Amino acid sequence: MTGQTIGNAVAVRDNGPGALVAAHRADIELVMPSHMQARVGAWIRTTQGLLRRDEKLLEAAQNDVGQFMSVLLDAARLGLEPGTEQYHLVPRWNKKKRCTEITGVRGYQGEIELMYRAGAVSSVIVEVVRQRDGFKYRPGRDERPEHDIDWDLSLEERGDLRIAYAYAVMKDGATSKVVVLNKGHIAKARAKSDSANGKYPHLSPWNTDEEAMWLKTAAHRLTKWVPTSAEYIREQLRAKAEVDAEQQPAPFPAGPLPQPFDSSEPDDEAIEAEFVDDETGEVRS
Repeated sequence: MTGQTIGNAVAVRDNGPGALVAAHRADIELVMPSHMQARVGAWIRTTQGLLRRDEKLLEAAQNDVGQFMSVLLDAARLGLEPGTEQYHLVPRWNKKKRCTEITGVRGYQGEIELMYRAGAVSSVIVEVVRQRDGFKYRPGRDERPEHDIDWDLSLEERGDLRIAYAYAVMKDGATSKVVVLNKGHIAKARAKSDSANGKYPHLSPWNTDEEAMWLKTAAHRLTKWVPTSAEYIREQLRAKAEVDAEQQPAPFPAGPLPQPFDSSEPDDEAIEAEFVDDETGEVRS
């Protein structure tokens, strides 16, 4: 282990950003979805491991630990793993501060995970089309794209990326809107990326894994048409509960219960009255 590596390990363990992550375990666990809370320890160790392995990442985290924790809390709130295809941690140059800081970039697997977690879809398809692939989709006529791949060809033989597309199959079997993006769409998305155009573009996932970012861009566009929040499930359950309540018979009004019928009592009771004899005018009881 080199002196610099040892120094990085100490910074992570003793008083650096890695130690700060461990110290804020309760805050991280608090914002995490319930299904992730049992794994919070592994989640923190994974994040600390990223800092040990990547000197640029550690330096950016040390420059602004508040920004670093904000990014981590965002990943935790979404229930995504930092430093994976779910959620990238990328150093970004801040012109005002004149230093690098950490920014978070959702990966395509993170976008897909959020769609599945919302509970509205049974499957999500996100693919890229290369130059020698066959691709056909006619909006309004085709329910889903036709994508033909010659699996005997390597990625290089299949050619450059030319299209990314995404769609979801909903729980009721219907197909969501189909998103199709060409090179122009992808170029516009890349131009808006801080990480791709900052001081360290070589660290951006746009340059380290271009195909993944094409997939992410298509998946992100699909989120406009497919629920990505657990709030969807709660709304569906609430609506179902309201419909079920409307279909239930009205409850019997509160008050004294009716007396049971007793066949031993006479059907009619005598009623006292006075009768007037029309001829004599005499009143008789």
